Amino acid sequence: MMTGKLIDRPIAVTMTIIAVIVLGMVAIGLLPVSLMPEVDIPQITVQVNAPGYSAREVERSLNGLRGQLRQISHLKDLRSEANNGSGSIFMEFEHGTDVKFIFIEVNEKIDKAVASLPRELERPKVVKASATDIPAFFINMTIADEGDLRFLQLSRFAADVISKRVEQIPEVALVDISGLSLPEILVTPDEHKLKALGITEDRLEAAINENNRSLGDISIKDGHYRWNIRFISEIKTKEDIEEINLNIDGRVFKFKELATVAEQPARHKGIVKSDGKRAVALAVVKQSDAKMSDLKNSLEMLMTQFNKEYPDVQFLITRDQTRLLDYSITNLRNNILLGALLACLVIFLFLQDFRSPLLVTITIPLSLIVSLLFFFLAGISINIISLSGLILGIGMMVDNSIIVIDNITQLFERGKPLRESVIKGVAEVFTPMLSSVLTTCSVFLPLVFLSGIAGALFYDQAMAVTIGLFSSLIVAVIVIPVYYYMFYKRSGGPVKNRFLSGISLFDYHAAYEKGLIWVFRHQRLVWTMFILVLPLTFMLYKVIDKSKLPPVTHDDTIMLIDWNLQLDIDESDRRIQELTKTGSEYISHKTTFAGSQQFLLSHTPELTQTEVMVYLKATGPETLEDLEKRLSEEIKVRYPEATFRFTPSDNIFNMIFSDKEYNLTAKLLSNDNTPPNPDKLNILLEKIHNQMPAFYIEPVRWQEVIMLTTKPEMMSLYKADQQNIHNIISNAARERRLFSINHGNYSVPIIVGDENDHIEDVLALKARNSEGIEIPLYELVSETRVRDFKSVTSGLEGSYYPLNLSVNDREVPEVMKGIEKIAKEDGNFDVIFSGSYFSNRTLIKELVIILTVALLLLFFILAAQFESLIQPFIILSEVVVDIFGAMLLLWMFGSGLNLMSMIGIVVMSGIIINDSILKVDTINRLRKEGYSLLRAIMTGGMRRLKPIIMTSITTILAIAPFLIRGDMGSDLQYPLSLALIGGMVVGTIVSIFFIPVFYYNIYKRRGK
Repeated sequence: MMTGKLIDRPIAVTMTIIAVIVLGMVAIGLLPVSLMPEVDIPQITVQVNAPGYSAREVERSLNGLRGQLRQISHLKDLRSEANNGSGSIFMEFEHGTDVKFIFIEVNEKIDKAVASLPRELERPKVVKASATDIPAFFINMTIADEGDLRFLQLSRFAADVISKRVEQIPEVALVDISGLSLPEILVTPDEHKLKALGITEDRLEAAINENNRSLGDISIKDGHYRWNIRFISEIKTKEDIEEINLNIDGRVFKFKELATVAEQPARHKGIVKSDGKRAVALAVVKQSDAKMSDLKNSLEMLMTQFNKEYPDVQFLITRDQTRLLDYSITNLRNNILLGALLACLVIFLFLQDFRSPLLVTITIPLSLIVSLLFFFLAGISINIISLSGLILGIGMMVDNSIIVIDNITQLFERGKPLRESVIKGVAEVFTPMLSSVLTTCSVFLPLVFLSGIAGALFYDQAMAVTIGLFSSLIVAVIVIPVYYYMFYKRSGGPVKNRFLSGISLFDYHAAYEKGLIWVFRHQRLVWTMFILVLPLTFMLYKVIDKSKLPPVTHDDTIMLIDWNLQLDIDESDRRIQELTKTGSEYISHKTTFAGSQQFLLSHTPELTQTEVMVYLKATGPETLEDLEKRLSEEIKVRYPEATFRFTPSDNIFNMIFSDKEYNLTAKLLSNDNTPPNPDKLNILLEKIHNQMPAFYIEPVRWQEVIMLTTKPEMMSLYKADQQNIHNIISNAARERRLFSINHGNYSVPIIVGDENDHIEDVLALKARNSEGIEIPLYELVSETRVRDFKSVTSGLEGSYYPLNLSVNDREVPEVMKGIEKIAKEDGNFDVIFSGSYFSNRTLIKELVIILTVALLLLFFILAAQFESLIQPFIILSEVVVDIFGAMLLLWMFGSGLNLMSMIGIVVMSGIIINDSILKVDTINRLRKEGYSLLRAIMTGGMRRLKPIIMTSITTILAIAPFLIRGDMGSDLQYPLSLALIGGMVVGTIVSIFFIPVFYYNIYKRRGK
C-alpha cells in the first residue's frame, strides 16, 4: 500500500533523499576521527618512591599496600614490582567497572595503609591509565656540535623556548622532556688550606647555608600605615658563593680562597640519542578532545618555522601516531571504494542491464551517507573498527536492493503489469528481507557478553553493521521501487542489454539444474559428506593455532635490555650504539634511551642505570623480523648475562589490547612464603635449562651491591664519628647536595665534594676524629659484595620469580609437566602457571558459547517467521558445514582462531542463512500456490539462484580487499575476511544444493 503511494510521488521522495544527503554530509564533517573507539581502560597503577631502599625493603613496604588494595571490588588481577628506590603495583579491573569510582576507592585504601609505611616515604601516587597518556609525537632535537657546554645550551633552549612554543598549540596538553643536560655548582674544598687553618668542610657547608636564608616577614607600624619588612639572603649564582665571607680566628677569607666553585654539566643519569647523536626528546601529549589531524597540521607548520629560525638545530618527528591513523583510515576508505566497485561490476554482469545496476549502485553511497548520519546521532566515531563494520556491511547493503529488483523483474517477466510487479515484488520479499536483517544483526547481540574490553570495543562494529543493514533495507523498500518504476514506466519494463547479454560468462541456470539432479540421485553420498564434516570440524579446532588477536603489521618496535651488570651510563650507551650497528641496513631510524629518564608521565618505562630502551624503525614491515632476529642473536653471543625483549611500539591499539604476557609464565614461589632465595633459585633454573635445552631461559636480573660496614672496635679505638664517615663517602661520590637554586624549568644543585672513580680511592680517604687525628677509611670500615635480585615480583599468590617462556601451544602441556616435575624433585618451590596460552583459550571458549547463543537466537527468529520448528533446523543445518569451510580456509592460510576470526564465524552464521531463508520462503509460497513438493523445490531454486549467487559474490568481493594486508585495519579484519569468505563459498554451495535435499527428505516423510 505504501509502495503504491510512493511510486506516484517521485519528486517528494527525491526531495527527501536530497535532504537526508545534506544532513548526512554535515554529520560526516562533524564526526570525530580516531584510531580506536573511545573506551575506558580499567587499569590503575600505584607508584611508591623509596630513595635509598633496596628491592627487598621496598617489597616489605608494598606488602601492606597489597593487603589493602586486594580488598577492592571488581579486581581482576594485581601484580607488584619492587626495585631499588621505587616500586609499583599494577591493578586490572573487570571491564565495565567505573574507573573514576575505583580511583577514589584506591586512594582511600592507600590513606589507610600509609600508617604502616616508613615515615620517610612520600605518600604513594595513584595513576589512572588513559588513552591520552600516549604521546601523539616525539620530537628529537640534535645539534652538530655535541660538546658538553654546547649541549647544555641546547637543553636550556629546549626547556625554555621550544617546549613552551609547542605547548602554545591549542591541541597540545603537555610537552614532556627527557635527555636534558642540567647544570650543577660543584664546590671542591682546598684540603691543604683547610688543614692549615684547622677547619673542616662542615665549616664551608655551614657558611653556604647561613648565606641562603629567608627569615620571613616582619610587620612594622609607620603612623597610619603598616609595612611588611622582608629579610632575604639568597644564593642565585656561583659568584654569590665565591663572594661569601668567612671569619676564621679574626681573619676574613673569601670563599673562593678556600674552595674552587665551578658551574658545570651535572653527571647524567640517563642519555637520549637520535641516530647515534645525543638528543633532547620532547613527547607531545594531545588534548583529550582535540583532533589528531588538527594537531598534526599545527605541528608541521611550527616545525617548518623552527627549521627556518634555528638552522643549527635539527628537529626530527618520530613515533607519529597520526601516521598510523591516516594510513589505516585511508586504506579502509580505499577498501570501501574497491569493494563497492567490485560489487557493481558483478551486478552489471548478472542483471545484463544498465538501468537496474545503476539503481543498485546508487544505494551504496546513499546507504553509506544514511549510515554515517546515524553514526553521528549514535555518538560513534570514525575509527578502524566502525569503518571495518561498514565495509562488512557494504556487501550486504546491496543484497536487499538486488533481491527487490530481481523479484520485481521476475514478476514482470511472468506477465504482470509494471505497477503491480513493483508493488507486489516489494511486498513479497519485505518479510524475508526483514527477517534476514534481524538474523544478521542478532548474531552481534551475544558479542556484548565478551569479557574484558573486547566486548565494548566491538560494539562499534556491531552498530556499524546494524545501522548499515537497516539503512540499506530502508533504501531498498522506499527508494528502489520509486526509481525502478520511474526508469521503466515509459519503456514498459526492463529490457536486457545486447552488449551485456553477449558477455555472459556461462549458463549458470543449466549448470544448477544438472547439479541439483545429480545431488538428488546421490543423496547417500551427500548425507555421508555432511556427517563427516562434524568430526573434521572438531579435528580442525584441535590443531588450529589459537591466539587473542591476529598479528598486526608493524615497521617499528621497542627493544628493552637489562645488561645485568653494574655498568656506568656511558658504557651502557657505548654498548647499545655498537650493538645497533649490526642491523644498520634494516634500520631507518633509532632513538636510544639509556639509564633513568626525566619524563614526568608514565608513557615510557622507568629505566635503571643498567637498562636501555631503544625505539627502532625498520626500513619496512618485512625487514622488522630479520632485524629483531639479528639483534637477539648478537645479544646472546656478546652479552649472555643480559636480559632483553621486544615489544610493539606504543599506540592506542596496543594500550587497549595490551598482550604483554608471555605464552607461558611459570611463577616459582618459595615453600616458606618468602621471596625466592637467589642461590636456591639458580640451582632450580640450572636444572630446568639442562632438561629443556631447546627453550631460552633468560638470565636472572641480578644486582651486585658493595656493602661498607663500620668496625665497632676500630671506631671506638680511634674515636671516629659514623656521620663524618658517611659525609666523606658522599663527598667522594658527589652525592652530598646542600640545596638547589631554582631557574624556572629546572634547578641547579649545589654539590660539595670530588669524584673518585674507584672504591679503592674512596677507602684510601682519611677521616678526622674528635682529636684531630686522620685515620684511613679502610681501617674503620670493611668492604663486602652482595648479590641479590634487582626486582622482586609479587601478586595475589605472594612473592614469586616469573620464568617467562616463549613456547608453542602444542609444547605447552609437555613443558608444564617437565617444570612441575623438576620443582617437585627440588622441593624448595611451588609452581603456578599463567600466560596468554590460558587467557587465549578462555577467550575462544567464550566465543564458542557466544556462537551457540547466536544460533539459538537465529532459531527463535526463524521459528517465529515460519511458524515452524522444523524449517529453522533445515536452514541452520548448513551452519555446521559453513563453520568447517571457514576453519579450513583459516587453517590453510595460517591465520588460526582468534577474536577476529571467531567474530567472523559468528557474523558469517547470520549472513549465510539469508540465502536459505529466501529459498525456503519461496518454496513455501509455491507450495501454497499448488505446486508439488519436488516442483516447488526445483522452481524455487531456479527463481532464487541469481539473487543467491549475486548476493554471495557481492558480499565476498566487498570484503576481499582486506586480504591485501599492510595496515592495522586490514590486518585486524584479515582473519575475519577469511572466515567469512570460507563460510560464504561453502555456504552458497550448501544453500543451493543441500538445503533442497534436506527440505525434500523432511517433507516427503511427513507426507506434505
